[in-house]
Amino acid sequence: MMGIEVSDQLLGTFVPIVVYWVYSGIYVLMGSFDNYRLHSNKDEDEKNLVSKGTVVKGVLLQQTFQAVVAVVLFKVVDNPGEAASEQNTSHIVIVRQFLSAMVVFDTWQYFMHRYLHQNKFLYRHIHSQHHRLVVPYAFGAMYNHPLEGLILDTFGGAIAFLVSGMTPRTSIFFFSFATIKGVDDHCGLMLPGNILHVLFENNSAYHDVHHQFYGSKYNFSQPFFVMWDKILGTYMPCLVEKRADGGLEARPVKEGKDD
Repeated sequence: MMGIEVSDQLLGTFVPIVVYWVYSGIYVLMGSFDNYRLHSNKDEDEKNLVSKGTVVKGVLLQQTFQAVVAVVLFKVVDNPGEAASEQNTSHIVIVRQFLSAMVVFDTWQYFMHRYLHQNKFLYRHIHSQHHRLVVPYAFGAMYNHPLEGLILDTFGGAIAFLVSGMTPRTSIFFFSFATIKGVDDHCGLMLPGNILHVLFENNSAYHDVHHQFYGSKYNFSQPFFVMWDKILGTYMPCLVEKRADGGLEARPVKEGKDD
């Protein structure tokens, strides 16, 4: 009996989507960790301007566009001899590809994200959809206007893939990692021992500041580093403190001010 062979291209297209729902589902199940929530359940229900059903539909729509673009991209760059040569790719090369893709993806995301805030028309008609989630939660990480999702995430990922020179097999791991990071940044929890919070200053508290009114002109960097915020003056660090009524909150170290 012959086994079913699944191509790296197919895995690179659909594994990150599966990872999104599995990882965000884990956070949903962990929602009872009230002592580590950045916002209360009451705030989540009262402050958010969109239902969770609508969020799920919006994310599925974006992931459909994402899958179509990935299929087309892998078809265009398909190299029949690549699979054989990939076996000889060193770990150093893979690490370099990962890091370069992270920098490229972050750079694209920062400047596009910041422009979506600075252009009032684009913010009102496109990016404001994502900010209907004043209190972010895990499976809302990819809730965007379809055009924003296409330009910011899908095109940004494609550029990072092409510039880094990574193979479809490496992309399976890179985009799964980027997906996990994006979900984690929107999870609304600051759990002790979370390795992503140890490795990256850009975490759920840092991004939560951006989702609040006072931080909407700060902390545009996503999903990995904070370098562009620091270089270009949009960096608003925060301290995570206990709320009087239980749980945690991210307090900015400096007050927000207009650009």
